[in-house]
Amino acid sequence: MKRLLASLVVAGLVASACASGPNVGKSSATPNPDSYIESPSAPIANAGFIDKDGRILGTASFRETRLGVRIEVNVRDVLPGKHAMHVHAVGRCDPPEFTTAGAHFNPNGAKHGLAGSTHAHAGDLPHVVVGSDGRGSVSFVAPHLSLNRAASNGLAFGQGTAIVIHASSDDEKTDPSGNSGARVACGVIRMNP
Repeated sequence: MKRLLASLVVAGLVASACASGPNVGKSSATPNPDSYIESPSAPIANAGFIDKDGRILGTASFRETRLGVRIEVNVRDVLPGKHAMHVHAVGRCDPPEFTTAGAHFNPNGAKHGLAGSTHAHAGDLPHVVVGSDGRGSVSFVAPHLSLNRAASNGLAFGQGTAIVIHASSDDEKTDPSGNSGARVACGVIRMNP
């Protein structure tokens, strides 16, 4: 009798599941593959790039994640090619040469270069590649950076920081700047309130 009752219960559950269709209990939304690393309440920062004449060339956005800071860069009116990008140690972008941004952001006193290094400058970033139309964009996570205002590797720590685009590509090994050439665009990184 117990077996018959158990069999009927199982048969009823199977019939109920089949009648309800294959999508019962499933979300119709496509899962976001970045949902683990993103956080809706994470700190956010932004920077607006200017050139030597003070013209706006684009933007960079910064969002804290569990793996570091996600950086998204969009630029226009930049010479085509592969350009080095770095976070610099001072939050000032005085044209025309942007030397007020200081040296690379390097709170741990590391050697320059992402190539084969596990201890690069915190401010060493991937390149942005600009097409023949003068536009370029890149998105990545920088694991050595933070948006925590109190952290020594935080972009808002001390005098703040700036993001700089250089005229040439970075050889990713030569200390201190990777032979990346002149500073052609600069943006002060500002935390959102």
